[in-house]
Amino acid sequence: MYTTKTACKLIFGLCFFVLVTQEQLSAQIVIGTPNLGFSQACASESFNTYSTTFVFSPASALNASNQFTIEMSDADGDFSEATVIFTSNAGSVTSSPATLNFSLPETTAGENYKIRIKSSAPVATSSNSMAFAAYYKIQDSPFTINNLVSTAAYCAGGDYLLTIDNPGSGTNDSPLNYPSLTFNWFKETGPTTSVFVAEGLALTVTEEGTYFAETNYGTCTSDSFSNRVTITEVASGEANAGIASSLGNPFCPGSGVTTLTTLSGNSYQWFKNGAVIPEATNQMFETNESGTYAVQVDLGSCSAMGAIELVSELFDASINVSEENTIEEDESISVVVTTTANNPEFEWYLDDNLIADASEDTFEASVIGSYKVIVSETSGCIASREFTFEINEAYDPFPEVDNIPNIVSPNGDGFNDTWIIPTKYVTGTDTNVMIMTNRGKVVLQTDNYLNNWPENDLNLTSVNQVFYYVITTSGNETKKGSITVVR
Repeated sequence: MYTTKTACKLIFGLCFFVLVTQEQLSAQIVIGTPNLGFSQACASESFNTYSTTFVFSPASALNASNQFTIEMSDADGDFSEATVIFTSNAGSVTSSPATLNFSLPETTAGENYKIRIKSSAPVATSSNSMAFAAYYKIQDSPFTINNLVSTAAYCAGGDYLLTIDNPGSGTNDSPLNYPSLTFNWFKETGPTTSVFVAEGLALTVTEEGTYFAETNYGTCTSDSFSNRVTITEVASGEANAGIASSLGNPFCPGSGVTTLTTLSGNSYQWFKNGAVIPEATNQMFETNESGTYAVQVDLGSCSAMGAIELVSELFDASINVSEENTIEEDESISVVVTTTANNPEFEWYLDDNLIADASEDTFEASVIGSYKVIVSETSGCIASREFTFEINEAYDPFPEVDNIPNIVSPNGDGFNDTWIIPTKYVTGTDTNVMIMTNRGKVVLQTDNYLNNWPENDLNLTSVNQVFYYVITTSGNETKKGSITVVR
């Protein structure tokens, strides 16, 4: 009895082992080598989607929870620290062949990356794909070197240091803002050819030539390259010092000041229209004015001189009135602004208050005060110009006064500067006006008095002087008195 039971147990165990083994064997799959849908992967912010196609068998062996992952090697094809760049949803891939899309990490940079496919249920791993170049172009726009100055010079036996600008001028997107990037320097050998010179953040030049830098994106094409700089060796005398304008030339003053930059040297002196600009002794000079600018650069045992005809795009404008104007009561002045501005706008102010209903190029000014008009160009080069002018009450040389004054203060303050007498004694009334010193010397005698004495310097001292007047009308009416002249 014992023998029969034992035999049955052995037979049952053997059958169970066979069934489990067959189930385990049927749960295995084989994943084929990934087929790349590209020859190189040159990713950027605007494009970062790539695909791979692979086969696996048998599809029936996949568990419902299975996930496929894509692993990427390091830049040398090593998977010891592989990066997972894609994971499918559980059970989403059920048929072969399958195509998966993935994106590159921003740190990707190398020529020998590989990928492989893994499954989770059952566990399987494909062979490695073919090697491919892959770069994420985190900066992919032109940048500047040498402050955008296109020429440079060094004295014989010396050298010149080219550097990548950071931040540079204008809208320069300096690649130095991205620490993971590396750079290659090249020297031109022809209009479309060049040779590699060195790698690094800067380049020390000891040979004449035209040089430029590129961000190292390997075999991937890129727009991340610099301007060209032509460097010459100077044996003696003066070399040409290039000058670059940060806002270009012509430049728009509405964008602010433009920065003029020259080549690097030991010391600098800037000039405008042939005249020295005091304290302008740096490599850069800021201005918002047109003109001929020059710079002299001391390079050590030699020197360089450069010039630029800087042109501002500021529009022309003019106004038809003077800075000082007068009007009589109930009069007005028609003020007209003429301008070449594109789509101009006009703002008129009286005593710094905006005149709400004045927005044309013409304004009828009838109120005494200080005026200002601002002309703005609203398209193209956005900028503005300002004109100011005064409107005062017209001076009346013959105001109505009741009495003959006995004090005059000719100090130019506009008040009581001349001897103003009643209108019945002035010009046109056939009245004789005589003024004498205290010693009887006649200093004025006229039948046509214009309220303008004293017109000339009386050689006044700190002591007030006294004069005497005699006014005789056509009817022989006489007025006499004194005039004290106060300084």
